[in-house]
Amino acid sequence: MTDDLAPGYPQHWEADVLLADGGAVHLRPSAATDGPAILAMHDRMSDRTRYLRYFQAVSHISPSQLAVFTDVDYVSAVGLVAELGGQLIAAGSYHRDKNNPDAAEVAFVVEDAQQRRGLGSILLEHLAAAAQERGVKRFTAEVLGENQTMLRVFIDAGYAVTREFSSGVVDLGFDIKPTESSLAVITSREHRAESRSIARLLAPRSVAVIGASNETRKLGHAVLVNLLRAGFTGPVYPVNPETLSVQGVRAYKSVLDIPDPVDIAVVTVPAASVAEVLESCRAKGVHGLVVVTGGFADADPLGDAGDGADAQRRMVSMARANGMRVLGPNCLGVVNTDPAVRLNATLAPVVPPPGRVGFFCQSGALGIAILADAASRGLGLSSFVSAGNRADVSGNDLLQFWHSDERTEVVLLYLESFGNPRKFARLARTLARAKPVIAVKSGRHALVSPGLAASTAAVSDTAVATLFAQSGVIRTDTLGEAFDAAQLLAHQPIPRGERVAILGNSTALGVLALDACVEAGLTVVDEVPVDFGVSVSPEELGGAVRIAVGRADVDAVVVVYVPPVAIPGQAHAEALRAAASGSRVPVVSTFLAVDGLADSLTVRGEDGGAARGSVPSFRTPERAVAALAHAVRYGRWLGRPTGKVPALEGVESARARESMALMRLADPRDRDLSDEELVDLLDCYGISIARFESADNRVDVLAAAERVGCPVVLKAFDLSWRHRYDQLGVRLALADADAVAVAYDELAADGMGHVYVQVMAPRDRATVPTVLAITSDPSFGALVSFGIGGVATELLDDLAYQAVPLTDVDAADLIDGPKAAPLLTGYRGAAVVDRSAILDLALRLSALSDDLPEVSQLSLQPVLVGPAGTCITSAAGRIGPPASRPDVRRRLR
Repeated sequence: MTDDLAPGYPQHWEADVLLADGGAVHLRPSAATDGPAILAMHDRMSDRTRYLRYFQAVSHISPSQLAVFTDVDYVSAVGLVAELGGQLIAAGSYHRDKNNPDAAEVAFVVEDAQQRRGLGSILLEHLAAAAQERGVKRFTAEVLGENQTMLRVFIDAGYAVTREFSSGVVDLGFDIKPTESSLAVITSREHRAESRSIARLLAPRSVAVIGASNETRKLGHAVLVNLLRAGFTGPVYPVNPETLSVQGVRAYKSVLDIPDPVDIAVVTVPAASVAEVLESCRAKGVHGLVVVTGGFADADPLGDAGDGADAQRRMVSMARANGMRVLGPNCLGVVNTDPAVRLNATLAPVVPPPGRVGFFCQSGALGIAILADAASRGLGLSSFVSAGNRADVSGNDLLQFWHSDERTEVVLLYLESFGNPRKFARLARTLARAKPVIAVKSGRHALVSPGLAASTAAVSDTAVATLFAQSGVIRTDTLGEAFDAAQLLAHQPIPRGERVAILGNSTALGVLALDACVEAGLTVVDEVPVDFGVSVSPEELGGAVRIAVGRADVDAVVVVYVPPVAIPGQAHAEALRAAASGSRVPVVSTFLAVDGLADSLTVRGEDGGAARGSVPSFRTPERAVAALAHAVRYGRWLGRPTGKVPALEGVESARARESMALMRLADPRDRDLSDEELVDLLDCYGISIARFESADNRVDVLAAAERVGCPVVLKAFDLSWRHRYDQLGVRLALADADAVAVAYDELAADGMGHVYVQVMAPRDRATVPTVLAITSDPSFGALVSFGIGGVATELLDDLAYQAVPLTDVDAADLIDGPKAAPLLTGYRGAAVVDRSAILDLALRLSALSDDLPEVSQLSLQPVLVGPAGTCITSAAGRIGPPASRPDVRRRLR
């Protein structure tokens, strides 16, 4: 329909959305051309559904009833339709009240076969968002009292709904401005839908391998062999038009020839054939695709602008429009070790045993080696997903799934880039409160070629570190470190402090552990390791561990052991495991040269994998302590208050967005903000700059000084002159017109005839110059930075960063972050500044950045902070196309 858009058609309202069962549909504004499809949808409805919608028996809807959806102007009359498989399956509308333009009547209908999938709630969410954009503030609706399902849609949406009952009809009314409850409802629905969409991929009832082959060098051969070898609990259907069987399993010429339902299809055919395969899967009703095949955006030298990337977008668009999710393309596949599933739909012949770790790996090429390494370490996985190009399914989807997956206790991420970093930050912060999240971010120092920018866009190390620290994500530099931390956190409790007891039978190993603890910032209990001597018995070792884990001043225990000659050590390992069982503190170990160590230290779960209570053993004490240090920092983050994004007085987000729209309409280029634009935007968020004017000749400068009021400051218009160390472009404390004239003549003589005339800000020994700024990254999102003003700070890069949006706790961390922050709190007898004022300013900047992603840069420099508050004396900003995607919970990605 969108090939020939109607005038005013709001294309940005189009969205791919997930339903309650995890299926996908496409939502878009309705148009006059949708009439036949809407009539066909009504023809498929039962008499009961039509009655409940139109309050009377209706066999065919009338032209006026049809016009509710098709006679639209996208302002006062708005319709939305949901598409699935080329048909319209639901429609909703709102119509503005002619007597009260702030209000509109809303209604929607869903065909019988698609009811109870959450479409009504989704239509309401999107209609409310569209209505707010058009200035509507309140919805009304009429619902038959017997239509309890529809009533629940409105009541459960989180709005404050008023109800009046008359003659069998319930009149509803509610303000559509988002509330804490309505946002919570949207977040909950998003989580359930995305989690279930991944569950459909990870726990299919049947799998088709399209491109299955008997030729050992082909992708389809490897995937089919691995599926059969893993013992997948459902039927496996090879699809190959040129053979009757593959690996002794009957083959089918097409997925359409398979007699039974197919949940997921693993696609291994060449890229040129994927579109044809997708069409067959659409007709078959397949729920999801795992596209192992490469040759899309990954092989496109033009990145997002090339044919490969275009084919990838078309594939995802068609899949979603037909209810399917797509994993890949160019991915390794999926693994689910659940004994009830036993799925290995990957190219990897070796996968780790069942365990408690959910593992997301973006790279397909590295995936085989990474899985083999994890298996060699004995790291048990609950599930594994390789997303490849992340054309549809991303790490964010997996975060949603693992949050509610009972088999997953630790989440491990190997990331090359971020898809939607703002959403990642939100989901990771929520998940990390329930389960540890460990991440390795590659490409920290990589130079990215233009052709690979779409999939491997580098994000600054500072931005990544900020995102992870703020979200509670445990960041490691290597996969080995990540595996070690996962082993510990999957099997032992999280430490509640940093006090570590070191026990063992080797002084040398004990000293290595002590050195590692000191370097990691951990405190060694009693200041020295306890060495029981080389001949310590299993009973003595176990007893010492029991005493250590029971001490109130111990938060973790490190056990180091080297078996003497002719003593195998298994008994000592078993004694350690028994002593650590049920401990409130984590116990880690380094047992050297002990055969059968894994079995001796491992507690087996029902699935045969290592269960909680197993004692991880590391090859060196340094590795054991490094894993413990990661766990200690995570425990410290868990102990911090969660914080909240506070409501700020005087914030006019709607006015700011309207102003931004006008600015972008007038000049859509990437450009600097004018002074007038900047003052207007800052004013929307309650931020004001000290009174100023600009002038470029002597007469105007003197007139401006009179209006502003002496004493004043003259500052060169050019930023490079204003911020010189010698302040060549600034003249301070000009008390009268004569001083202003002399100062201006000096500046003009040096080529600085265009100046700002600004009221002189209060400045004394108690005033501290600071800098607050917003920086937006296309791959990451927005950061707020803070530092103490001055050349030394700039040279040493003494800045703190926090990701948008800031909570009150984040804002406090931001202000306390710079090394020079003690200057704000009375360092060496200085006055204590008004900390609350700078905190408030940081939160307002965050709100601006969160509302207006078009703001790519904005700096307030300097912000003078003193005991009486803050004074902003200079600001600069830049706008352009939004640098990163907003975190919109109503739609996919």
